[in-house]
Formats: sequence, C-alpha cells, structure tokens
Amino acid sequence: MPQHPAPRDRDAAIAEIRKAMIEKKLTQAELADAADCHEKTVQNLLGGRSVRDQTLFDVCMVLGLDFERVKAEWEGSPLNGANEPMDLKGEGGFVAPVYMGAYTRAAVDHYIGSYLTLRPAFSLPQVIIAYRTDIVWDPEWPSLLFEESGRPDATYSHRGRLYIPASSMFIHLVSLTKGAMRMVLVSQVDRMGAMRGLITTLNKQGAMLMPVASPIVYKRQDAFDPASLGQIQPTHPDHARYRALLEETITDGYAKVVER
Repeated sequence: MPQHPAPRDRDAAIAEIRKAMIEKKLTQAELADAADCHEKTVQNLLGGRSVRDQTLFDVCMVLGLDFERVKAEWEGSPLNGANEPMDLKGEGGFVAPVYMGAYTRAAVDHYIGSYLTLRPAFSLPQVIIAYRTDIVWDPEWPSLLFEESGRPDATYSHRGRLYIPASSMFIHLVSLTKGAMRMVLVSQVDRMGAMRGLITTLNKQGAMLMPVASPIVYKRQDAFDPASLGQIQPTHPDHARYRALLEETITDGYAKVVER
C-alpha cells in the first residue's frame, strides 16, 4: 500500500496557508466559500488530514500561493533544482519566471515601496477611492508581489504579482482568484515615483457584478494618514489634488477611454 507522509511533513504547507489566511483576513468559512468547498474540508486541510489535490489547488489560488510548492511541502517532497522547471521558479530566487517577464530583482528594485493608490469610485459620482499598495520582492516565488490595504471595502482588497514585459513601457499588476482575474495596466514607474493607467475589474451593482474600467494612479509615498484614505468626497481637503492626478492619466496620454 502507498505510504502517506506523516502530518508533521505538512507543517510548512499548513503554516503557509494559515499565514496567507491572516494576510487576506479570511476565516475558515470565508476560505471555504471562496474555494467552493465545505468548511469541514478546510478544517481537515488545516489539521493536516488528506484532501483532494483539486481542493489544495483551489485554496492556493484563493490565497495567491504557489500550488506546486505547497503541494510538494504537503507531500513531504520539497522541490529542488533537479526537478523544478527554471521558467517556473526562477534562478536562485533572483529571476522572475519567463512568463512574467524574466526580470531580475536588481532591475526592478526601484518598484519596491509603498504607493498611494487612486481611482474613481465606480458607483458614487465625484468620489475618489484612495488606499495603500505595498510592493515587495518575493524570493520564494521570484517576482514582485503587491498587496492592498486601507481600502474602504477591505473585504475586496487584492494581492497579486507584477508582470513586466521587456519590450513595453507598461506593466501589469495581476491578481487571480479561482479563475477571476483583475488586471491593472500602468506605465512604468517614473522619476517622481508615479505609475498611471487603467484598472479593469468587476463592480457589484445591486445583485449583479458588472465589468468596469477606470483610470488609476499609483504615487510612491512613505507615510500614510488614515484620514486621507478611503472614500474621498469632493469636500475633502485632498480631493482636488487626487482628482488632478487622475485627470493627468488621460490628459497626458497614459491611457485613453473610448466612448461610442
């Protein structure tokens, strides 16, 4: 009969899953709902008991984890250089996968930092949504990783990775959750620490989710005043400055909105 790894072999995988749940502020019930499985299944997973590969895959997709690495830890057979595709892991933790642009850490260090993120509210006229986005280097899955915080709708905060084509002036911030993709397409960071472009996502309108796109701006800054984040009404002292930054996205040619 096949031998299964002892539960202790799964400690690393379980710890990684628990850490990601905390980072995304997900309860066991919420993770089960997002991964389309029963809460008892998540409890079994976190208890180190056997679950289907599809369940482990769905949980990894929801949490933004590398399924192949987590599966290897779960099975007690960590990946190594001999059997791990170079275009998946990257060389020595300093080169992103080829499908992400094969960029090196040294080439993208200037992206690392915190950014004030601005976009129009999708359902509230004249209101601007302001929140924080942090970009860091992830050595375990070599690539730039972004994470949002300070959003008024914290439940919908995104965490994903940066795709940087070598021959383009624009980059992609992509988050993927169980087949649902949100993509932000912005200019490469400039000398002022700004990136400008478009966000495409889904917006809840009544009982339905509708596709929506709008300008978006990332502006590097070190300190964040909670009073300057959230839903910024026209009467807010930062509204005019935020609006001007958003308008530059269109007027300065970083993006074009086509209307029929």
